Amino acid sequence: MRGLINIDYTHDFIATDGALTCGEPGQAIEAEVVRLTREFAESGDYVVFAVDVHDRDDAYHPETKLFPPHNIRGTAGRALYGELGLLYEEIQGRPNVHYMDKTRYSAFAGTDLDLKLRERGITEVHLVGDCTDICVLHTAVDAYNRNYRIVIHEKAVASFDQAGHEWALRHLKNCLGAEIV
Repeated sequence: MRGLINIDYTHDFIATDGALTCGEPGQAIEAEVVRLTREFAESGDYVVFAVDVHDRDDAYHPETKLFPPHNIRGTAGRALYGELGLLYEEIQGRPNVHYMDKTRYSAFAGTDLDLKLRERGITEVHLVGDCTDICVLHTAVDAYNRNYRIVIHEKAVASFDQAGHEWALRHLKNCLGAEIV
């Protein structure tokens, strides 16, 4: 069984005016992110929207010192970007579609994602979204540590740091055994 984890494809991370944007690299993967999400949802595979959320001025969150405020709870910056947002409106409520908040880089950290995947017998996770070298990578490391087979869709991941993106793809393949398709 397989599942798709769609990571942080939000206005703040993708739009030109986003608070912590990947910009053009993130925008360039939109069609593929949407295509894969639709394909997985329509085939009955489990689709997870793992979306970063932060509280304004949270002095206890480590990212507060690392990045400008982004994906703040209750703001438009948290909305799924572009066509993905429209697709989510269409497929939300289906039993194979799950939207979840995450407060750390990894979609597994502090969430019930592992439980949701195991309940459904999922052994293979497909990752799309951003940033390849941050949230996608950390989610993949946690998936690896939980013995999931990992598939990274190269044309559906991006970062604001091209060198980091390329390094992460090599690391995912060479150190985690991820299949890069």
